[in-house]
Amino acid sequence: MPVRLGRESPLNTNITPGTHTITVSNVRQVYHVAGRGPVCVAHSGGPGIDSAYLRMPLLEQHYTMVYLEPVGTGDSGRLDQYGLDVYVSFLAAVVDDLASPQVHLLGHSHGGFVVQQYALDHPSRVAGLILYDTSPVTGPDFWESAMAGVTAYAAVDPRVPAAFQSAVTATDDEAMTAGLREAVPVYFADFPNRRREFESFVAGIRAWIVRQDSEPFDVRARLGEITAPTTVIVGAHDFICGPRWAALLHRGIPGSRLVELKASGHFGHLEEPAEFTQAAAALLER
Repeated sequence: MPVRLGRESPLNTNITPGTHTITVSNVRQVYHVAGRGPVCVAHSGGPGIDSAYLRMPLLEQHYTMVYLEPVGTGDSGRLDQYGLDVYVSFLAAVVDDLASPQVHLLGHSHGGFVVQQYALDHPSRVAGLILYDTSPVTGPDFWESAMAGVTAYAAVDPRVPAAFQSAVTATDDEAMTAGLREAVPVYFADFPNRRREFESFVAGIRAWIVRQDSEPFDVRARLGEITAPTTVIVGAHDFICGPRWAALLHRGIPGSRLVELKASGHFGHLEEPAEFTQAAAALLER
């Protein structure tokens, strides 16, 4: 049964900590609540990656964090096909279940696509946006740039490009998980010198095959419609959703703030946790 919560204020924080489960069109949606302060719903990336990697203990000192397990992953239900509209509909169901008129949203990587679309579809429900290592557009140019970054990483570790290819072409969950664990160094600014620090992160990676539609994502023409206070956070060394794409978000969203983490790749909340937290929490001051 869904947990129904109070409606006392626009940024209601009367949400029971722990794990919650709701049903959306007969499909299970799991989310976890931790922290204190205004509500911030976090949508992880992938798609198909276990959302546990996005846990942000430091940010929980500023927000009541609500972490989705996107459908197709973790303990949430499974579907035959996944598309942006599906992820947005499940995010909308979680926001409704929280029973707060407005929430902050944090979207990482592919999760950033989801929260951008949600903000465009449901502007009155959004108190603020944290767009983290994401982009307003995909398509051939986006993927060619990403693959160039993977190829270049061979100079650091020649095994990574093949592992990345194994992950993106995997046909079962085990192969995708194994490929990602081998390819993950490319996502960090300096994995070789911080390998021991991130060992547990790598060991905890889990992934599931999610069959997606192939429609490119592109909301560049609509970014000006986003009026909620927005912070764009990007790792300077992110090979896939780096500064080039963050700049498009920043230029397109009126009044947005852009923060570049100089020593981070795709996981700034792990690589520079204090700096990341400062940037994300500053949204509350706007």
